[in-house]
Amino acid sequence: MNPPTIAVIEDETPIRRFLRASLSAEGYRVLEAEDAAGGLRTITGQRPDLVLLDLALPDRDGLDIIRTVREWSAVPIIVLSARGEENSKITSLNAGADDYLTKPFGVGELLARVRVALRHAARINSSSEPEETAFRFGDVRVDLASRIVTRDGEEVKLTKLEFDLLATLVRNAGKVLTHRFLLEKVWGPQAVDEPHYVRVFMASLRKKLEENASRPRYLLTEQGVGYRLKSD
Repeated sequence: MNPPTIAVIEDETPIRRFLRASLSAEGYRVLEAEDAAGGLRTITGQRPDLVLLDLALPDRDGLDIIRTVREWSAVPIIVLSARGEENSKITSLNAGADDYLTKPFGVGELLARVRVALRHAARINSSSEPEETAFRFGDVRVDLASRIVTRDGEEVKLTKLEFDLLATLVRNAGKVLTHRFLLEKVWGPQAVDEPHYVRVFMASLRKKLEENASRPRYLLTEQGVGYRLKSD
């Protein structure tokens, strides 16, 4: 299994280095951002398993990030802040944070909090209603559980975002999905004004999965609306 991915959104370089070293030593994959804008791009584009978030960012308060992310994602968020006041903790937790650590903190406590948050998220995900994990169209088989796609029995390598886009179409096979819906589901609400994202990734999926990418049989365009996956 791939190691959990943790996004660190922190403007102080020494703290980012400390967090990267501590988390990497435990086998976690670490993504970094030094401001709110970069943090939101990281969360929407990379879909980490957990977020470590500083509240005092140079371009936007961390509370705004929590509220924005909670509009579309349940990813665990642990706040790392020098604000030790009870009111700050209450406000962060009410906004949707899962935990709150006051700076300075020890690496042992940080790692323990991370493990707890990841275990809790895993329990929630495992208790969700099971979905049909395998789907076929043409000579393509999509296994949602293992994230493996094959065409005529041969595995097709997809990027994370390509697979997320395909999985969204699979889960809604036969339905017309608008550009906005796909952008929110795959890239997050920050990308709703970037319809070219969907066009570029759909073109890539067609090249990899359709017999003739210029005349697709399954990954269909609904002109002026969005896209639809036609099932057999």
